[in-house]
Amino acid sequence: MTDAVEFGTNPPGKPNRKKAKPETLVDQIYRQLKTDIFEFRILPGDEFTETAVATYVQASRTPVREALFRLENEGYLQCRFRNGWFVKPFDFKFFEDLYDLRMVIETAAVHRLCRPEGPPADLGSLFQSWVVDPIDRIRDGLVVAKMDERFHEILVESTGNLEMAKTHKSITERIRIIRRLDFTVDERVSITYQEHADILRTIQAGDGNRATALLQFHIEASRNEVRKITFERLSGGRSLLFQRP
Repeated sequence: MTDAVEFGTNPPGKPNRKKAKPETLVDQIYRQLKTDIFEFRILPGDEFTETAVATYVQASRTPVREALFRLENEGYLQCRFRNGWFVKPFDFKFFEDLYDLRMVIETAAVHRLCRPEGPPADLGSLFQSWVVDPIDRIRDGLVVAKMDERFHEILVESTGNLEMAKTHKSITERIRIIRRLDFTVDERVSITYQEHADILRTIQAGDGNRATALLQFHIEASRNEVRKITFERLSGGRSLLFQRP
């Protein structure tokens, strides 16, 4: 969400505060449809009209159209003639390429964190979240999925390379649609805790080669799991939330 800065409202000598911009109806519709796509309630290849979406979200076509164009700009939808829309086919090659790029960035980051001077203090929050007793682990898959994203983002951000972190964050957003599927399986949640803890301990020990190997194994195992689940979801047939009239 973008923050808007108000100028001229603070006392002299004090910094301007940021005021959160309220969520608009377009934002709400956009977020709902994107979630439906991410949760595979709307599947690749599904076709629909703006009228059908407007009925589904109980709004007029104007904010619906704006939300749909936003999703089109992000590569999830495509507009056809008149008011027809469809979810773009699932491009496995696209996601494989993004996972490869993610691997390159994160392994480079881990090598930097294993320099002789030791890992930065920023990783302390990761130890508190992931190096915990099994009884203290969070079991909610959606919550763990968000925690997992931050785990990998913090590893990259901790290098201090802003451009690397910016690129990595963009990749994280684009693969989220399939990556979060990894946490729909209880066993994968437990495995993620263990593997994250092993990676952190190895970074703390300054063993760059082993930390990189553990990270590569971790990412590859996750990629294989989400690939399998994605195939299963896509083979389940149509599951439209709204039908073309």
